[in-house]
Parts: sequence; structure tokens; C-alpha cells
Amino acid sequence: MKYVISWFERPQGSPIEYENAQKRILEVFGQWEAPDNFEIEFFVIRVGEWGGHMLMECDDPVAIHKFCSMLPAFVFEVRPVIKVEEAVRGELEVIAWRDGLKPK
Repeated sequence: MKYVISWFERPQGSPIEYENAQKRILEVFGQWEAPDNFEIEFFVIRVGEWGGHMLMECDDPVAIHKFCSMLPAFVFEVRPVIKVEEAVRGELEVIAWRDGLKPK
């Protein structure tokens, strides 16, 4: 299954708390290695923010949960996604089925 993972900074407090959180994030992330079952298509940061987006494919929701639990200074959103062509094909199938229903 493909997922878009987005993360946003969690409010910290004082400027020194933000600085310490940033240092810790870089320390932890610098040692992280993507699991073998993570197929990352893109991994980007929003310019001027503490946050970003990843498009990835993974067959293990626990691995995704572990990734999102690694950096508690962020709030993570995980959204399953499919290709547009697959969505359109599915929509056309259900429209044809719905149009074939007999009125009650």
C-alpha cells in the first residue's frame, strides 16, 4: 500500500526548547535507516518550516507507526493513497453498477 506521510512541528515552548528539539531531531534522524520494507518515492521538506512529506510504499503498518513514533516533536498524518488511474477505474466500475440498479 502507498502512503503519504506528512509531519508538522508540535509547539514546544521557549526558544531554547525549540533549539534543543531541533538538535535532538537531527541527532535521532541522522542515525535512522529506512527499513527494507520502506520503498520511498519522495521525501521532501517544506521550505521555511519544520515539516515535510514522504510518499512511500510499505506492507507493514507497524513499521509506519514506528517511523511516526520516532520523533515526538512532530505531529504525523498518514494517508493511504492510490494512483489516479486506479481510482478512476474503480469509480467507473461503481458508477456502472449503480446505473444498473433497478428502481424500487
